[in-house]
Amino acid sequence: MNSAVRVRFAPSPTGPLHIGGVRTALFNYLFAKKHQGQFILRIEDTDQNRYVPGAEEYIIEALEWCGIPFDEGPNKDGGYGPYRQSERKSLYRKYADQLVSGGHAYYAFDTSENLHAHREDHEAKGKTFIYNAHNRLKLDNSLSLDKNELESRLEKGHSYVIRFKTPESGIISFKDLIRGEIEINTTTLDDKILFKSDGMPTYHLANIVDDHLMEISHVIRGEEWLPSLALHVQLYRALGWDAPAFAHLPLIMKPVGKGKLSKRDGEKLGFPVFPLSWEESEGYREAGYYPEAVVNFLALLGWNPGTEQEIFSLAELVKEFDLDRVNHAGGRFDPEKTVWFNHHYLQERSSSDLLEEYKAVLDANRIDLSVHPDAYLLQILNLIRERASFSKELYGLSAFFFHAPSEFEPKAVKKGWKEQSPERVRELLDVFEDIDFTNTSISAAVNSYMKSRDLNFGAIMPTMRMILVGDLKGPGVFEIMELLGKEEVISRMKFALSHFS
Repeated sequence: MNSAVRVRFAPSPTGPLHIGGVRTALFNYLFAKKHQGQFILRIEDTDQNRYVPGAEEYIIEALEWCGIPFDEGPNKDGGYGPYRQSERKSLYRKYADQLVSGGHAYYAFDTSENLHAHREDHEAKGKTFIYNAHNRLKLDNSLSLDKNELESRLEKGHSYVIRFKTPESGIISFKDLIRGEIEINTTTLDDKILFKSDGMPTYHLANIVDDHLMEISHVIRGEEWLPSLALHVQLYRALGWDAPAFAHLPLIMKPVGKGKLSKRDGEKLGFPVFPLSWEESEGYREAGYYPEAVVNFLALLGWNPGTEQEIFSLAELVKEFDLDRVNHAGGRFDPEKTVWFNHHYLQERSSSDLLEEYKAVLDANRIDLSVHPDAYLLQILNLIRERASFSKELYGLSAFFFHAPSEFEPKAVKKGWKEQSPERVRELLDVFEDIDFTNTSISAAVNSYMKSRDLNFGAIMPTMRMILVGDLKGPGVFEIMELLGKEEVISRMKFALSHFS
């Protein structure tokens, strides 16, 4: 592998970064770090009509939150800047002129009205209009004009674009690191615009020039750019440059049905498709996901480690990542699996880190933390954490420790409050008055009581759980009782007797 590995992630600041874009950035980052290379962020903002204020800052914050920061980029110059295309405007014209003088491009003066008329004429005949070798000599460009007319128009400042002159016939072959050998017949290609009448390059020219000047060694991007690959390879050859290696990543597919994952899928099925919130759309960060979980599940959308392993730290991903194991077919997005990953990373959280998150959740739910020591909260946390996939769920799983139930879930009542329940609760009140209130002593006392009455757990435990929690969920009943303490348990038992009398 070339030691000078340089890869780039080049989003357009036209809105929030889709998780498909995050995965592209991630795969570039992993490849760069695997080969001790550089990961570059380039902002492709040549289309000022689509520029959205705040989008560039969003992209940078999203990469930082995911833990995949760039080595070079805006405000982090590595000697190849500027890193915004809008600040590189002066670079592109000379390469467009070089292509024209070399016979690889030409001036086109066609008006949008004329081109529209050509398209309509073709459609009426059941054909598709393609501006290329089969008709360019019939159109209004420097190839069809005589030299004097061309010079006159240029001197008078007539509006024009510069188009690439696609070879008349032939097969272009090139290699993609994921898809292998690819062949394209040039007769199917149109003469793409490289330089617009407003003096700005199109994506195609700016992209090639920037990749060359920034010495990009590998272009790793989404498969939606595959149709542009033939043009890009031809541009490198026409400019006399060595092309980088190309690798086109598979799409992230929607959870059900056909097509790629969209914002609409997330809205319909209730999951984020952006790393951070944007306007009314919730992001993974705000939904309570850990960045490690997002990176882990994105890595496995389109890449196969070749083993059964599913949990990878970023360092492990760097070590194991290989473009040879990137799939050709799209990876189907699984919202439930993303939750599974987050559950894993929550369980891996240290007690101290999770305690801080828990306290923030309790505070947001107006629990007075001053009357609940950390040691007590940690005991509660250790009882409930395995049931949580998100830290925001911790309050719901433990609310009964802070508020005695005033109402009882109907299904719980049906199962937990029988004809004999009042008598048994009164008898247990007497039992509890005379014991130390530890898990062990409570368990021994209840077992002794059940044995004396020839009862099983089903006769007692649903009733006690319902009384303490208000529902039939939660950790072990004896553990709940120990943490609540004798006074509070007895109070809740007396309330239930009163409530159901």
